[in-house]
Amino acid sequence: MPEKKTVDALIDGGKATAGPPLGPVLGPLGVNVLQIVNKINELTKAYAGMKVPVKIVVNVEDKSFDVEIGTPTTSALIVKELGVEKGSGTPKTVKVGDLSPESIIKIAQMKRTDSYAKALKSAVKEIAGTCVSMGVTIGSKDPREFMKELDKGAYDSALKGAE
Repeated sequence: MPEKKTVDALIDGGKATAGPPLGPVLGPLGVNVLQIVNKINELTKAYAGMKVPVKIVVNVEDKSFDVEIGTPTTSALIVKELGVEKGSGTPKTVKVGDLSPESIIKIAQMKRTDSYAKALKSAVKEIAGTCVSMGVTIGSKDPREFMKELDKGAYDSALKGAE
């Protein structure tokens, strides 16, 4: 059984370098660090400006490697969708932006693989919950109001089209 080493890191999308945190960890394993960095950048370029969890599995014997990319955090996806720098420091009083229900569904689909939610509707509620703590409204409404409407079936047609 070949020995494998796993390296987990949080990388800026499309901006991995041979420096820390990757270089010092991968260098001693005798692999081509630049090859790995290029692969990570290729896989994460769609997430530019976001922190992306990356897992690198290196076969120590033949120096082959495998790169797995996770999904950025929900808050990072919301911030990217809004085009703002960060969420509100005081979400009860200060709102940083408004997302459409379609945007919330899109983010829920991106996070679906990382979510414990069995149904898309539940995943959408998870995203809406994050909006509450970030000071983001949905369709010009408080996210809690959006969730009540979601429960009543107001967005069922949009959800069906997205599944």
